[in-house]
Amino acid sequence: MNRWRKILSFSVGAVALATLTLSASASQLATESQAAVPKDVQQLIVVDYQAMENSDIAMKLRAKVLPPELKRLQDALQQSGMNVNQSVVQLAFASYRIPGDVSARIVGIASGQFPVQEFADNFKKHHVKGTPVRNETIYPMGNTGLSVVFLDQTTMIFGSLEAIRDSLDARDGVKPSFLTNTAMQNLIPALQDEAVWSILDQKGTQEMMKSVLGQAAQVADFSTVKNSLVGSRYTMDFNQGVRFSLDVVTPDTVTAATMSSLMGAAALMEKMNATPTEQQAIDATNITSSGNVLQVRFVTSDDQFASLLNSQLFQSVVH
Repeated sequence: MNRWRKILSFSVGAVALATLTLSASASQLATESQAAVPKDVQQLIVVDYQAMENSDIAMKLRAKVLPPELKRLQDALQQSGMNVNQSVVQLAFASYRIPGDVSARIVGIASGQFPVQEFADNFKKHHVKGTPVRNETIYPMGNTGLSVVFLDQTTMIFGSLEAIRDSLDARDGVKPSFLTNTAMQNLIPALQDEAVWSILDQKGTQEMMKSVLGQAAQVADFSTVKNSLVGSRYTMDFNQGVRFSLDVVTPDTVTAATMSSLMGAAALMEKMNATPTEQQAIDATNITSSGNVLQVRFVTSDDQFASLLNSQLFQSVVH
Protein backbone atom coordinates (compact mmCIF):
# COMPACT_ATOMS: atom_id res chain seq x y z
CA MET A 1 0.00 0.00 0.00
CA ASN A 2 1.47 3.34 -0.95
CA ARG A 3 1.79 6.36 1.34
CA TRP A 4 -1.51 8.01 0.55
CA ARG A 5 -3.28 4.72 0.87
CA LYS A 6 -1.89 4.54 4.39
CA ILE A 7 -3.30 7.98 5.13
CA LEU A 8 -6.67 7.12 3.64
CA SER A 9 -6.49 3.69 5.23
CA PHE A 10 -6.62 5.20 8.68
CA SER A 11 -9.64 7.31 7.77
CA VAL A 12 -11.48 4.30 6.38
CA GLY A 13 -9.99 1.87 8.88
CA ALA A 14 -11.17 4.02 11.75
CA VAL A 15 -14.68 3.83 10.36
CA ALA A 16 -14.28 0.08 10.19
CA LEU A 17 -13.11 -0.12 13.79
CA ALA A 18 -16.11 1.84 14.90
CA THR A 19 -18.43 -0.69 13.25
CA LEU A 20 -16.70 -3.99 13.98
CA THR A 21 -19.54 -4.63 16.41
CA LEU A 22 -23.20 -5.59 16.26
CA SER A 23 -23.63 -2.43 14.93
CA ALA A 24 -28.49 8.69 21.52
CA SER A 25 -27.79 11.04 19.95
CA ALA A 26 -25.05 11.76 22.30
CA SER A 27 -23.04 8.68 23.18
CA GLN A 28 -21.68 9.35 26.65
CA LEU A 29 -20.04 6.41 28.36
CA ALA A 30 -21.45 6.00 31.86
CA THR A 31 -19.13 6.06 34.85
CA GLU A 32 -20.26 2.55 35.77
CA SER A 33 -19.17 1.29 32.35
CA GLN A 34 -15.83 3.09 32.53
CA ALA A 35 -15.21 1.50 35.94
CA ALA A 36 -15.53 -1.93 34.31
CA VAL A 37 -12.69 -1.23 31.87
CA PRO A 38 -9.09 -2.10 32.89
CA LYS A 39 -6.74 0.87 33.33
CA ASP A 40 -4.16 0.39 30.56
CA VAL A 41 -6.44 1.09 27.60
CA GLN A 42 -4.85 1.20 24.16
CA GLN A 43 -8.05 2.14 22.35
CA LEU A 44 -11.62 2.80 23.45
CA ILE A 45 -14.46 2.88 20.91
CA VAL A 46 -17.99 3.98 21.80
CA VAL A 47 -20.87 3.49 19.38
CA ASP A 48 -24.43 4.81 19.55
CA TYR A 49 -26.25 1.69 18.37
CA GLN A 50 -29.46 3.51 17.41
CA ALA A 51 -27.61 6.10 15.31
CA MET A 52 -25.96 3.28 13.38
CA GLU A 53 -29.27 1.49 12.89
CA ASN A 54 -30.83 4.65 11.44
CA SER A 55 -28.15 5.11 8.74
CA ASP A 56 -28.24 3.00 5.57
CA ILE A 57 -24.59 3.71 4.77
CA ALA A 58 -23.53 2.83 8.31
CA MET A 59 -25.33 -0.51 8.03
CA LYS A 60 -23.68 -1.21 4.67
CA LEU A 61 -20.33 -0.52 6.29
CA ARG A 62 -21.16 -2.79 9.20
CA ALA A 63 -22.08 -5.61 6.81
CA LYS A 64 -18.64 -5.25 5.19
CA VAL A 65 -16.61 -5.45 8.36
CA LEU A 66 -18.59 -7.45 10.96
CA PRO A 67 -16.29 -10.31 12.03
CA PRO A 68 -17.74 -13.85 11.95
CA GLU A 69 -17.15 -14.25 15.70
CA LEU A 70 -19.33 -11.28 16.56
CA LYS A 71 -21.97 -12.35 14.07
CA ARG A 72 -22.09 -15.68 15.92
CA LEU A 73 -22.35 -13.82 19.23
CA GLN A 74 -25.27 -11.77 17.90
CA ASP A 75 -27.00 -14.96 16.76
CA ALA A 76 -26.34 -16.61 20.14
CA LEU A 77 -27.80 -13.60 21.99
CA GLN A 78 -30.89 -13.73 19.80
CA GLN A 79 -31.28 -17.45 20.45
CA SER A 80 -30.95 -16.83 24.18
CA GLY A 81 -33.94 -14.52 24.23
CA MET A 82 -32.58 -11.05 23.40
CA ASN A 83 -33.89 -8.82 20.64
CA VAL A 84 -30.55 -7.10 20.01
CA ASN A 85 -32.01 -4.26 17.94
CA GLN A 86 -34.45 -3.33 20.70
CA SER A 87 -32.27 -4.07 23.74
CA VAL A 88 -28.94 -2.43 22.89
CA VAL A 89 -28.57 1.36 23.16
CA GLN A 90 -24.79 1.74 23.27
CA LEU A 91 -21.72 -0.42 22.66
CA ALA A 92 -18.22 0.23 23.95
CA PHE A 93 -15.08 -1.72 23.08
CA ALA A 94 -11.82 -1.39 24.96
CA SER A 95 -8.52 -2.78 23.75
CA TYR A 96 -6.15 -2.82 26.71
CA ARG A 97 -2.59 -3.85 27.41
CA ILE A 98 -1.53 -6.65 29.74
CA PRO A 99 1.77 -6.09 31.61
CA GLY A 100 4.38 -8.48 30.24
CA ASP A 101 2.17 -9.54 27.30
CA VAL A 102 2.82 -8.26 23.77
CA SER A 103 -0.79 -8.77 22.69
CA ALA A 104 -3.81 -6.77 23.83
CA ARG A 105 -7.17 -8.03 25.06
CA ILE A 106 -10.56 -6.67 24.08
CA VAL A 107 -13.64 -6.37 26.28
CA GLY A 108 -17.06 -5.20 25.14
CA ILE A 109 -19.70 -3.43 27.21
CA ALA A 110 -23.31 -3.16 26.03
CA SER A 111 -25.78 -0.75 27.63
CA GLY A 112 -29.54 -0.97 27.28
CA GLN A 113 -32.42 -2.99 28.73
CA PHE A 114 -31.71 -6.72 28.95
CA PRO A 115 -34.05 -9.64 29.85
CA VAL A 116 -31.65 -11.01 32.45
CA GLN A 117 -34.10 -13.50 33.95
CA GLU A 118 -34.95 -14.92 30.53
CA PHE A 119 -31.23 -15.45 29.92
CA ALA A 120 -30.80 -17.16 33.28
CA ASP A 121 -33.77 -19.44 32.61
CA ASN A 122 -32.46 -20.27 29.15
CA PHE A 123 -28.99 -21.13 30.48
CA LYS A 124 -30.54 -23.34 33.16
CA LYS A 125 -32.83 -25.03 30.64
CA HIS A 126 -29.88 -25.98 28.44
CA HIS A 127 -27.67 -26.96 31.40
CA VAL A 128 -25.13 -24.25 30.61
CA LYS A 129 -22.65 -23.98 33.47
CA GLY A 130 -21.24 -20.60 34.27
CA THR A 131 -17.95 -19.56 35.87
CA PRO A 132 -18.45 -17.79 39.22
CA VAL A 133 -16.35 -14.70 39.96
CA ARG A 134 -17.20 -13.29 43.36
CA ASN A 135 -20.88 -12.23 43.12
CA GLU A 136 -21.15 -12.66 39.32
CA THR A 137 -21.48 -15.62 36.96
CA ILE A 138 -19.87 -15.63 33.50
CA TYR A 139 -21.66 -17.71 30.88
CA PRO A 140 -20.25 -19.07 27.59
CA MET A 141 -22.15 -18.09 24.44
CA GLY A 142 -22.35 -21.22 22.32
CA ASN A 143 -19.37 -21.92 20.07
CA THR A 144 -18.43 -18.25 19.62
CA GLY A 145 -15.43 -18.41 21.96
CA LEU A 146 -17.00 -15.47 23.77
CA SER A 147 -18.73 -15.22 27.14
CA VAL A 148 -21.12 -12.78 28.80
CA VAL A 149 -21.94 -11.52 32.27
CA PHE A 150 -24.82 -9.25 33.26
CA LEU A 151 -23.88 -6.69 35.90
CA ASP A 152 -27.55 -5.69 36.11
CA GLN A 153 -30.51 -5.26 33.77
CA THR A 154 -28.82 -2.35 31.95
CA THR A 155 -25.19 -3.48 31.54
CA MET A 156 -23.74 -6.54 29.83
CA ILE A 157 -20.02 -7.33 29.49
CA PHE A 158 -18.81 -9.69 26.77
CA GLY A 159 -15.50 -11.01 25.46
CA SER A 160 -13.13 -13.84 26.25
CA LEU A 161 -13.34 -15.37 29.73
CA GLU A 162 -10.00 -13.75 30.62
CA ALA A 163 -11.16 -10.32 29.44
CA ILE A 164 -14.37 -10.51 31.47
CA ARG A 165 -12.37 -11.51 34.55
CA ASP A 166 -10.15 -8.45 34.00
CA SER A 167 -13.25 -6.28 33.66
CA LEU A 168 -14.78 -7.56 36.91
CA ASP A 169 -11.45 -7.08 38.70
CA ALA A 170 -11.41 -3.45 37.56
CA ARG A 171 -15.00 -2.83 38.58
CA ASP A 172 -14.51 -4.45 42.00
CA GLY A 173 -11.29 -2.56 42.73
CA VAL A 174 -9.07 -5.64 42.62
CA LYS A 175 -7.10 -3.94 39.84
CA PRO A 176 -7.01 -0.28 38.69
CA SER A 177 -9.78 0.79 36.33
CA PHE A 178 -9.88 3.12 33.34
CA LEU A 179 -11.21 5.85 35.62
CA THR A 180 -7.67 6.18 37.04
CA ASN A 181 -6.05 6.65 33.61
CA THR A 182 -5.72 10.45 33.62
CA ALA A 183 -3.99 10.74 30.23
CA MET A 184 -6.80 8.90 28.41
CA GLN A 185 -9.55 10.55 30.45
CA ASN A 186 -8.28 13.94 29.28
CA LEU A 187 -8.97 12.94 25.66
CA ILE A 188 -12.67 12.25 26.28
CA PRO A 189 -14.59 15.47 27.11
CA ALA A 190 -14.66 16.89 23.58
CA LEU A 191 -16.09 13.67 22.17
CA GLN A 192 -19.02 12.48 24.22
CA ASP A 193 -21.66 14.33 22.20
CA GLU A 194 -20.77 12.32 19.09
CA ALA A 195 -22.60 9.18 17.93
CA VAL A 196 -19.31 7.30 17.35
CA TRP A 197 -16.06 8.24 19.05
CA SER A 198 -12.74 6.68 19.93
CA ILE A 199 -9.53 7.51 21.78
CA LEU A 200 -6.06 6.00 21.31
CA ASP A 201 -3.18 6.06 23.79
CA GLN A 202 0.32 7.45 23.22
CA LYS A 203 1.94 4.22 22.05
CA GLY A 204 -1.02 3.35 19.85
CA THR A 205 -0.97 6.85 18.36
CA GLN A 206 2.75 6.58 17.58
CA GLU A 207 2.23 3.23 15.86
CA MET A 208 -0.80 4.53 13.97
CA MET A 209 1.00 7.62 12.67
CA LYS A 210 4.03 5.58 11.62
CA SER A 211 1.73 3.30 9.63
CA VAL A 212 -0.23 6.21 8.16
CA LEU A 213 2.89 8.03 6.94
CA GLY A 214 4.56 4.96 5.43
CA GLN A 215 7.98 5.85 3.98
CA ALA A 216 7.48 9.45 5.07
CA ALA A 217 7.82 8.21 8.64
CA GLN A 218 11.51 7.60 7.94
CA VAL A 219 12.32 11.29 7.62
CA ALA A 220 14.11 13.08 10.42
CA ASP A 221 11.16 15.33 11.23
CA PHE A 222 8.95 12.39 12.20
CA SER A 223 11.71 10.68 14.19
CA THR A 224 12.09 13.89 16.17
CA VAL A 225 8.42 14.37 17.04
CA LYS A 226 7.16 10.77 17.22
CA ASN A 227 7.91 10.15 20.88
CA SER A 228 6.27 13.41 21.93
CA LEU A 229 2.82 12.58 20.52
CA VAL A 230 0.34 12.57 23.41
CA GLY A 231 -2.66 10.63 22.08
CA SER A 232 -5.42 10.79 19.50
CA ARG A 233 -9.19 10.70 19.09
CA TYR A 234 -11.66 10.40 16.25
CA THR A 235 -15.38 10.82 15.72
CA MET A 236 -17.83 9.59 13.08
CA ASP A 237 -21.10 11.12 11.99
CA PHE A 238 -23.54 9.66 9.46
CA ASN A 239 -25.99 12.56 9.21
CA GLN A 240 -26.02 14.09 5.71
CA GLY A 241 -23.18 11.97 4.38
CA VAL A 242 -20.16 10.58 6.20
CA ARG A 243 -17.95 12.79 8.36
CA PHE A 244 -14.77 11.52 9.96
CA SER A 245 -12.67 13.75 12.24
CA LEU A 246 -9.27 12.77 13.62
CA ASP A 247 -7.34 14.81 16.20
CA VAL A 248 -3.76 13.92 17.14
CA VAL A 249 -2.77 15.73 20.33
CA THR A 250 0.85 16.92 20.50
CA PRO A 251 2.76 18.91 23.15
CA ASP A 252 3.01 22.16 21.15
CA THR A 253 2.12 24.04 17.97
CA VAL A 254 5.43 23.25 16.25
CA THR A 255 4.94 19.50 16.57
CA ALA A 256 1.36 19.73 15.31
CA ALA A 257 2.41 21.84 12.32
CA THR A 258 5.24 19.41 11.51
CA MET A 259 2.87 16.44 11.51
CA SER A 260 0.41 18.36 9.33
CA SER A 261 3.15 19.15 6.79
CA LEU A 262 4.30 15.52 6.66
CA MET A 263 0.78 14.19 6.05
CA GLY A 264 -0.08 16.92 3.56
CA ALA A 265 3.05 16.34 1.49
CA ALA A 266 2.43 12.59 1.37
CA ALA A 267 -1.16 13.18 0.23
CA LEU A 268 -0.13 15.49 -2.63
CA MET A 269 2.52 13.07 -3.87
CA GLU A 270 0.18 10.12 -3.91
CA LYS A 271 -2.62 11.98 -5.63
CA MET A 272 -0.58 12.00 -8.85
CA ASN A 273 -0.83 8.21 -9.16
CA ALA A 274 -4.16 7.63 -7.41
CA THR A 275 -7.20 5.97 -8.97
CA PRO A 276 -10.31 8.14 -9.50
CA THR A 277 -11.88 6.75 -6.32
CA GLU A 278 -8.71 7.49 -4.33
CA GLN A 279 -8.41 10.97 -5.84
CA GLN A 280 -11.97 11.70 -4.79
CA ALA A 281 -11.19 10.55 -1.26
CA ILE A 282 -8.02 12.66 -1.15
CA ASP A 283 -9.98 15.73 -2.27
CA ALA A 284 -12.50 15.03 0.51
CA THR A 285 -9.76 15.00 3.16
CA ASN A 286 -8.46 18.17 4.81
CA ILE A 287 -5.21 18.06 6.82
CA THR A 288 -4.39 21.04 9.05
CA SER A 289 -3.21 21.92 12.55
CA SER A 290 -4.78 24.11 15.22
CA GLY A 291 -2.71 24.96 18.26
CA ASN A 292 -1.14 21.73 19.49
CA VAL A 293 -3.57 19.47 17.57
CA LEU A 294 -3.12 17.86 14.15
CA GLN A 295 -6.53 17.73 12.48
CA VAL A 296 -7.68 15.40 9.71
CA ARG A 297 -11.20 15.83 8.35
CA PHE A 298 -12.81 13.47 5.81
CA VAL A 299 -16.22 14.41 4.38
CA THR A 300 -18.10 12.62 1.63
CA SER A 301 -21.64 11.83 0.47
CA ASP A 302 -23.36 8.51 1.09
CA ASP A 303 -23.07 7.59 -2.59
CA GLN A 304 -19.37 8.43 -2.74
CA PHE A 305 -18.68 6.48 0.41
CA ALA A 306 -20.67 3.53 -0.95
CA SER A 307 -18.31 3.51 -3.96
CA LEU A 308 -15.35 3.55 -1.59
CA LEU A 309 -16.80 0.53 0.25
CA ASN A 310 -16.64 -1.45 -3.00
CA SER A 311 -13.15 -0.32 -3.95
CA GLN A 312 -10.01 -2.46 -3.80
CA LEU A 313 -8.57 0.10 -1.39
CA PHE A 314 -11.31 -0.50 1.17
CA GLN A 315 -10.92 -4.26 0.87
CA SER A 316 -7.18 -3.93 1.53
CA VAL A 317 -7.93 -1.87 4.65
CA VAL A 318 -10.42 -4.19 6.33
CA HIS A 319 -8.92 -7.56 5.42
